[in-house]
Amino acid sequence: MTSGDNFTGTRLADNTRLTRYAFAMRTTNGRLGLLAAMLVVNPSCLLGQQAETNAVVVVVSDPSGAGISQAQITIVPRPENSPEKVKTDDNGRANLSLKAGEYKLSISAPGFTTATQPVRVRDQNGADRITQEVRVTLKVGASSSPQVIYPPDSLVVSDPYHAPIVLSPADFRALPHITIKVHNGHTNAEENYSGVPLKLLLAKANAPVGKEFRKEALRTYLLASGTDGYSVLLSLAEVDSTLHAGQLIVADTREGQSLGKNGPFQLIVPGDSRPARWVHNLNSIQLQQAQ
Repeated sequence: MTSGDNFTGTRLADNTRLTRYAFAMRTTNGRLGLLAAMLVVNPSCLLGQQAETNAVVVVVSDPSGAGISQAQITIVPRPENSPEKVKTDDNGRANLSLKAGEYKLSISAPGFTTATQPVRVRDQNGADRITQEVRVTLKVGASSSPQVIYPPDSLVVSDPYHAPIVLSPADFRALPHITIKVHNGHTNAEENYSGVPLKLLLAKANAPVGKEFRKEALRTYLLASGTDGYSVLLSLAEVDSTLHAGQLIVADTREGQSLGKNGPFQLIVPGDSRPARWVHNLNSIQLQQAQ
């Protein structure tokens, strides 16, 4: 064999090795590309299946159904990356993101007894995810606070679940007023009274008026009292304009003048044949709910 033949054989061997190396590299690169694609599409193939969270909304309310804002919610066991306590918003709602499992919620708010609510969060792996709602009603806590004495010329609007609203004559004059003409059965005369719509005062006390006036709210009533101890009872339905005609007002003037000995505030109930429910020297409006 000549040297030329040796050179040709060596070159053929080298070409064969290069061909095998290139094929091996293409195969390796193809496998790496497939693995990368799997990681992009489904990272859990290497990292393990991660549990998904589910949307849960907690609604905290008082016995009347009104939402309790700033109520504190403690979750046990505590979810990852979650604060120790979650607070409700102005409507008494708190949005949570929880993995499927068993939890215990502890809900507290000033003036209410603390409630404990077990919750089972359902696993929702399907495409149609539904927010799970948890409703909690807090009972009013016992109070040993001394009785508060209000100024004699103030009007106090209160309910069992919230701090009372105390209005001085100056505060009252700053509220929106309307004027109504009514027939006074005692004087047998038409009279013009100016004052604040009663439903507006009750709305300031979180009374369920308007679209909220339904279901349990239909059992709500109010007790209007004067400084002499005279009191009358009205259903909240009589105040709601969607159910009852006529505009009940708390007046502070008659014919453009102060109420004199009947003031500073007087409840005016249009449509009554006798003004027996026109509480003069009105100083208290209390919201209650029949059981």
